Amino acid sequence: MNPSNHPKENLSQDIKKDLKNFIHFISLEKGLSENTKESYEHDLHRYAEYLNSINVESFRKAESKNISEFLYLLSEFGLTAASRSRYLSSIRSLHKFLLSSRIVDKNISENIDIPKSEKKLPETLTINEVNAILEVPNTEKPAGIRDRAILETLYACGLRVSELCNIKTKDILFEAEIIRVFGKGSKERIVPIGSSALEWIDRYLHRVRHLFAKQSKTEDILFLNQRGAKLTRMYIWKLVQKCAITAEIQVSVHPHIFRHSFATHLLEGGADLRAVQEMLGHADISTTQIYTHLDRDYIKEVHKTFHPRG
Repeated sequence: MNPSNHPKENLSQDIKKDLKNFIHFISLEKGLSENTKESYEHDLHRYAEYLNSINVESFRKAESKNISEFLYLLSEFGLTAASRSRYLSSIRSLHKFLLSSRIVDKNISENIDIPKSEKKLPETLTINEVNAILEVPNTEKPAGIRDRAILETLYACGLRVSELCNIKTKDILFEAEIIRVFGKGSKERIVPIGSSALEWIDRYLHRVRHLFAKQSKTEDILFLNQRGAKLTRMYIWKLVQKCAITAEIQVSVHPHIFRHSFATHLLEGGADLRAVQEMLGHADISTTQIYTHLDRDYIKEVHKTFHPRG
């Protein structure tokens, strides 16, 4: 899902028709300005494109959870709460119109809210659920080896999706068993990486990556798509969801849940909170010397001792 465009040709005829009728309605009946109309159109085409990506080809078949997941994905893309509120407002207007037009029999958006700034306890996976998801990719195929390495790395290092997509091959330091990560604001941090993830990355690098690599596009990026380009966050999102469904995981699974699970499993195992915060790269500890200058050997030992796949 490219934030800069919304390819109409990829949408189903039902969605195109309903969008056209809604835009016509707000243009004529509500008398909205051209800028406001374009804002609605932009937001709703991205929403429709997301539904299309998860094989929901009609607004009639959409569910409340699809809207919540779409808003979460916008958060993963870095959109602020204010921007996500605007998207939700557009979506609510659309579904209210569909209900009043008797195209749908209920407004699935009316009880959806943008999460407040107060943090709720994040959902996590059990260790068994993580293991079940990791086992899903078919590692008899090149793409399966790559996807297994991706999932292992997400869980081994507690990475944000954007961080994972931007890893370069030179950032994996095999002998030291660490990975160099560039987080928010391009701030660098060093994260231990367990033996299981290293094994799968090594297998991917030696058996698979050269099949995808195209020198003009790769720029040393570790994980590549079939065209030799950097993977998108949408690909990671869809990979995680597909594997979770295949593994019959009951909770709603998204890439960030691996980050929450990484931290939770380390802490539940007895790891030091400060070391886990250092691995996650949380900004709120960057000004506290005792947090930011923890000995790297100590952090590696914490990871090796307490991470389930360390």
